[in-house]
Amino acid sequence: MTGIKAYSIKFNGAVLSRGFWLYVCEIKTSRGRYLYVGRTGDSSSSNAASPFRRIGQHLDLKENAKGNSLARRLAEQNINLMDCEYELIALGPIDQEQKSFEAHRPIRDKVGALEYHIASTLRERGYKILGNHSRCGEVDYSLFQQIIPFLNERFPSMLISNDIIIGNGVCR
Repeated sequence: MTGIKAYSIKFNGAVLSRGFWLYVCEIKTSRGRYLYVGRTGDSSSSNAASPFRRIGQHLDLKENAKGNSLARRLAEQNINLMDCEYELIALGPIDQEQKSFEAHRPIRDKVGALEYHIASTLRERGYKILGNHSRCGEVDYSLFQQIIPFLNERFPSMLISNDIIIGNGVCR
């Protein structure tokens, strides 16, 4: 047995709050940096977990794990989960968890459209995005405009282009 090592996890307690959140997980590997864009808010129930709980599900190593799409995407790239460094950036909460699936569905779809636009924006900026993101409704541009400053600061374009920055968005 090798010597005991110390590791740390630091987080703000706000990420324990259940509800509709968006998140970007930055994964640093020996082969480069990847991003995983996700959301909370189940597709099949009225549950909307916290980002803290969701990242734990994403990295579940059990063979019968069902919510571990991040782990599966890394495995598709032949990347060992234990050889990575992770940083979860949570945005929200966008809305609170709903009591009924009928009330849950429109919020889930609104957050799903934002998830799609974040992933698309980051992909266009030259980042390696894990997974596929389906367009699942109309984006709420007033909410997306609140996300753009975060994306501009944390994930600026890695491409050299003729983009002209106007306000908080990019025009070509």
